[in-house]
Order: sequence, then structure tokens, then C-alpha cells
Amino acid sequence: MSSSLLGLFGISFLAATLLPAQSELGLSGLIYLESAPVLLLVMTASLGNTLGSLVNWGLGRGAIRFSDARWFPVKPEKLERATAWYQRYGRWSLLMSWAPVIGDPLTLAAGLLRERFWPFLLLVALAKTGRYVVVALIATRIV
Repeated sequence: MSSSLLGLFGISFLAATLLPAQSELGLSGLIYLESAPVLLLVMTASLGNTLGSLVNWGLGRGAIRFSDARWFPVKPEKLERATAWYQRYGRWSLLMSWAPVIGDPLTLAAGLLRERFWPFLLLVALAKTGRYVVVALIATRIV
């Protein structure tokens, strides 16, 4: 695997966790540089981002007892908003997991609320891949 693909995977993984990162810029830059076929870049970013969301889901499943701790990575108001959204719209709200601000806490809320693994994985993978397809389409039109 080339270093550019590994880097894209890493930044995409981090961007899906509760750590700040900009995977869209990484994907766009690699498309512009023609470092690999666009489909391979989209697949790499999607895989990294989906696996990063699985980290949030896993944290949510085991970390509910720590949500009031100062070190907990999601502010209580963001978690409450994401949890309310999730309770209102159910698992289908995971299709919004690509969205800035609410997407990452939403995947954590899914874990907190004990969403099953396979529905979580499917919906999040669709959402994340859809976002990267749109980013790739925009990036290839600009190039």
C-alpha cells in the first residue's frame, strides 16, 4: 500500500473518531495529485472513516458510565443533542453520520443506545461512502 493511501486511511480514520481531522481535504488533494485511481482513494477513505466510526460505537457501548467525566471527549450538550436525534429518528439517523458536528457524536450515541452491529455498520458505511463520492465528484470537476 502506498504511503498516500495509508495516510488517507489514517486521516479518514481519525476524522471519524472524536478527534479533529479533515479527511475531505486529504482526499481532494490526492485526487488532484492523481496519486491513485479515484475509486481506490474513495474506497480507502470510506473504509478508514467507517472503521473510525466503529471506534465511537464501541466507546459508546462501554463508556456510558464515564459520560459525566471531565475527560470524556464529547461535551454533554452535544451528546444530549445526538442522543435525542437518535431516539427520535432511530437507526436511520445514522445516515447523517457523515455530517459535521453531529455525525461523530451520533455514532457514539448509537453505541450508548445499544444499536446492533450490522445495521450500524451498513448505514454508516453508506453515509460515509456517499460523502466521499460527492467529494470525489466535486474534486474531479475542479481538476
